[in-house]
Amino acid sequence: MNLEPILSAFSENAHSSELIALIVLSLLVVILFVLVIKQHRRINRILRGKSAMTIEDSLIEIAKELDALTEYKEESEEYLKKVEMRLRKSIQSVEARRFNPFKGTGAGGNQSFAVSFLNENGEGLILSSLYSSDRMSVFAKPVHKFVSPFELTDEETAALEKSKDVVAAER
Repeated sequence: MNLEPILSAFSENAHSSELIALIVLSLLVVILFVLVIKQHRRINRILRGKSAMTIEDSLIEIAKELDALTEYKEESEEYLKKVEMRLRKSIQSVEARRFNPFKGTGAGGNQSFAVSFLNENGEGLILSSLYSSDRMSVFAKPVHKFVSPFELTDEETAALEKSKDVVAAER
């Protein structure tokens, strides 16, 4: 676009400098109007479509939401700590061994068993039974730090060792 004829027409006119100033100012007004509209849209995005009159209202609302989230986080962390403590006390490993205590006589078959119940710290018990054709006996032996104060049979020891391996593998 060639602007020389337009500019030469203005230079002939006595008021050409005023007209040029008016055109430049009009262009500046249009540019500023576009910038104002863009800034208005950005502010609306910051205010998130709320009926807030100022950015301060939006920041106060965001601060309240942040406080609520922080409180929720702290409550969740405390709850998870309590759950973790309860889980450590709960049974982590259950191992069972079936066996025939009367090898070869057929008096009990493989109905006898030894079961260990241990938590993460090796606390728990070993429950065992001896089954024969005329009676059944059940025994419970406490376990503290993976050791029982009572003498253990081979089957009870095997169940305890297997539980210990499972607990160690989960750590």
